Amino acid sequence: MNDPAASEGAVPTDPPASTDRAVAIDTGAPTDGTAAIDVVDVSKHYDRHGPAALDHLNLSIGQSEFVAITGPSGCGKSTLLHLIAGLDHPSSGTVLVHGKDIQQVNADRFRRRQIGLVFQLHNLLTHLTAEQNVAIPMFGTGRSVRERTARSRELLADVQLANRAGRRPPELSGGERQRIAIARALANEPSILLADEPTGSLDSASVDRVLDLLRRLRADRGLTIVLVTHDLNVAAAADRLVRMADGHVVET
Repeated sequence: MNDPAASEGAVPTDPPASTDRAVAIDTGAPTDGTAAIDVVDVSKHYDRHGPAALDHLNLSIGQSEFVAITGPSGCGKSTLLHLIAGLDHPSSGTVLVHGKDIQQVNADRFRRRQIGLVFQLHNLLTHLTAEQNVAIPMFGTGRSVRERTARSRELLADVQLANRAGRRPPELSGGERQRIAIARALANEPSILLADEPTGSLDSASVDRVLDLLRRLRADRGLTIVLVTHDLNVAAAADRLVRMADGHVVET
C-alpha cells in the first residue's frame, strides 16, 4: 500500500488561496452512537473474469474502537483499507464513515479531515527533517507557518521524539521513522487512523513502542484505529480481531 501523499521533492508551499488564519478542523465524528465505519455488502473486482478481491463483505467498527484485521496474503485486507480510506471505489456496496457514504463526498477533503494513513514503509521524505515531514499534510489547510511548526513539535512530543525534530530520516532508527509517520498521520486531527502493516519491518522493541503509542492515542484522543497485520501478537493489542479469507470476513 503506497502512500499517495509522499513523494520526493521540495518542501511544499501553500496554494495562493491559503491565508495565515488558523482553520478549525471538524472531524465530523458523531456522538449519537453512529458507527465510525460501516462496510455494507461491498464487493471489489479488479478483473471481471477473475475472483473478487472482496465478496459481499460486511463489517461495522464502532467509534474509538481499535480493530486488527488479519488473514493470509491476498485475502483482501489492504483492499478493504483502500476502500475505507477513499483511495479506491467498491464495485458494489457502500462504505459509510460516520454515517456518510464516502462516494458522495469530496475524496480529498474527506481524507484530509477524517483519515490518517500509516504504511509499512514510512514514506518520509529523506531530505526533510522530522519536523518538516510531520508538517506536510498541513499545507493548504490555512494554518500559518508558526502554527504548522507548533503542531509538528507537539505531535513529535506526543510520539516521544521531540529531541529528533531536526533529524532527517537516514539519521533515525526504523522505529523512530515509523513513529514520525504516525505523527504525520495525525497532523490534521483525523478521527480514524488506518494502519497497513505498520510494524512489519520493525524489530520487537520497536513493535512494542509503536503498539504502546497506538493504544495511548486511542485512549487520549478517542481515535478509531484499524490495523492490518499478519502478526497475531500485534493483533492482540487491539480490542477486536477480524479475520479475513478469500474476500470475506470469516470471524469477528
